[in-house]
Amino acid sequence: MAFVRDLTVVLEGFSFLECPRWHQGRLWLSDFYTNQVLATDGRGSTEVVAEVPGQPSGLGFLPDGRALIVSMRDRRILVRDDTGRLSEYADLSDAVPAALNDMVVDERGRAYVGNFGFDLMGGAPLRDTTLTRVDPDGSVHQAADGLGFPNGAVILPGGVLVVAETFAARLSAFDVQDDGTLTNQRVWARFGEPPDTDDVEPALGQLEVAPDGICADAEGAIWVADALHARLLRVREGGEILEEVAAPMGVYACMLGGEDGRTLFACSAPSFAEHERRAAREAALLATQVEVPHAGLP
Repeated sequence: MAFVRDLTVVLEGFSFLECPRWHQGRLWLSDFYTNQVLATDGRGSTEVVAEVPGQPSGLGFLPDGRALIVSMRDRRILVRDDTGRLSEYADLSDAVPAALNDMVVDERGRAYVGNFGFDLMGGAPLRDTTLTRVDPDGSVHQAADGLGFPNGAVILPGGVLVVAETFAARLSAFDVQDDGTLTNQRVWARFGEPPDTDDVEPALGQLEVAPDGICADAEGAIWVADALHARLLRVREGGEILEEVAAPMGVYACMLGGEDGRTLFACSAPSFAEHERRAAREAALLATQVEVPHAGLP
């Protein structure tokens, strides 16, 4: 971890940026509390590509190029066509117990979506939950359960899905079968022990790393946004931390992009609490350059 990297500001003045995705020369982002999905060229130009009253979160792209957008609060996935029109793609309200979260879409158009599992902002006790798969025909299936706040996810080359479990302090891996089912659940990287309480506040204090958004590189390592400690970690399977990049404030998601896949973007804000972020416009998109380019999905 001998690298020294400076994070520079790409964009600022947002509520709470999440779920960055590099797609066709632009970075797509969700801004939670303005209910907007944005796209930027990374050089200052920004376009609002969707308005999502139910609060946008996870983003992904179907094989035909249409965008899938998580609508958190009403527990739906929306699809955006080439004209920018939004329509319902899948309704998960009967399949999940709480707000939807991040999402990864595979090369066949299958979407794997996490959910909070409990009312995080309302102070409810911690509760394990599920990962849900939505197939291209719109059918909804439980893909995995017993997960501690499934958050960012990647699909590595070779067909391994890795999901960040924020409140379990780990990355968990699954083998993706031809029909989309997930098998061989295992710990890909562990960051200390999970909290020994279901009370959110003391649980947060026990997390050595709170893995949030993640992305993968061409050496098989995963960049992790540590939601509690204002840093990005590059992690090898097994849990070895290869690199740490400090941020000026909290970081909640990351994505490798740019023309050569070596720009590491980070979504940053002073905190994640809704009552602090909703009216504020202090969130920023940061970036730095790295040696190993992007790989896998998203």
